[in-house]
Amino acid sequence: MYENVVLGIAKEAMFAVLLIAAPILGGSLLTGLCISIFQATTQIQEQTLTFVPKIVVVILVVIVFGPWMLSILTTFTNNLLVNIPNLISFH
Repeated sequence: MYENVVLGIAKEAMFAVLLIAAPILGGSLLTGLCISIFQATTQIQEQTLTFVPKIVVVILVVIVFGPWMLSILTTFTNNLLVNIPNLISFH
C-alpha cells in the first residue's frame, strides 16, 4: 500500500515537471528550428547565431508563462504538504 502512495507522488511530480518544462522547451525548440532553417537557406554557419535568440525566447516564455508555471508548482506543493498527515498514517 505504501508503494502505491510513493508511486502516486512520483507520478504527480513528473507530470508537474513536464507541465512546467513544456513551454520553455517548446519555445526553444521552435526557435532553434527557425534559426536552423534560416542558416540552411542563407548558408550562414555561425554557431553563436543560435544562442542569443534562444536565450531571448526562453526569457520571454518564462515571463509570459511564469505565473502559470508557478501556479502548477504551488498547487503540487500545497497538495503534498496537505496530505502529509495521510502519508504518516500509512506508516
